[in-house]
Amino acid sequence: MSVSRISTRAALAGGIALSSVVLLSGTAFAHVSVQPQGEAAKGGYATVNIKVPNERDNASTVKLEVSFPLDHPLASVMPQPVPGWKAEVTKSKLDKPLELHGRKINEAVSKVTWTADGSKIGPGQFQQFPLSLGQLPEDVDQLVLKAVQTYDSKEVVRWIEEQKEGAEEPQNPAPVLKLSAASDDHHGGGGAAPSATASASASTGEKDGHDDKAGDHEEKAAAESSASSSSSDTTARVLGVVGILIGVAGVAFGVLAGRRRSA
Repeated sequence: MSVSRISTRAALAGGIALSSVVLLSGTAFAHVSVQPQGEAAKGGYATVNIKVPNERDNASTVKLEVSFPLDHPLASVMPQPVPGWKAEVTKSKLDKPLELHGRKINEAVSKVTWTADGSKIGPGQFQQFPLSLGQLPEDVDQLVLKAVQTYDSKEVVRWIEEQKEGAEEPQNPAPVLKLSAASDDHHGGGGAAPSATASASASTGEKDGHDDKAGDHEEKAAAESSASSSSSDTTARVLGVVGILIGVAGVAFGVLAGRRRSA
């Protein structure tokens, strides 16, 4: 085999490999995930974002259901309003009541459903759905929040597969909220403890019991988190384009080198 052909094939293979690596590194983030704003400490409260990317080129996401584990129940799960989306909180009775701020709670939030109401998550886009959670359990290191994503094409994707220790990431992994060590004040960095009235009114859509200062903090944290996620997505796309350009340049260089040597 001539030197020119070897150079051309090597350049082509290198370009394709580099482009594939960069592009695949971007798609690794293309699944529903949960991201805390600040710290999610055991025994405390936290504000988190459920991040939902749209994975289809010919359909839009119109519904999201997120289920919460009842073996480690959360007495308070409050969605922050998202323009163009309607949130519904579902509660279930507990076999064993919870003790929270001196009160016994016989039911906990088992699911939150967001349904498009004038908005969609279109191709190449993502949406964040903020939640205030608490009181976080103290006897586990993480919470698995299983999600179901529905497209306007009627396709349903179930993000419910749990990661097995030592195994590869499943095809449709469930979102996992990692919990940090308990803080001194038992208030996770992303949220504040709701009042008893707030816990009771969470499913009715009434205003929560956070004071104005806590509310301002959550809105600011949500904005910062959204900006950070947007920046990360933009960086991934830019890297993907750069990888493609480098691959094309490698192919062109190999072809030109081969022609010069042949001449």
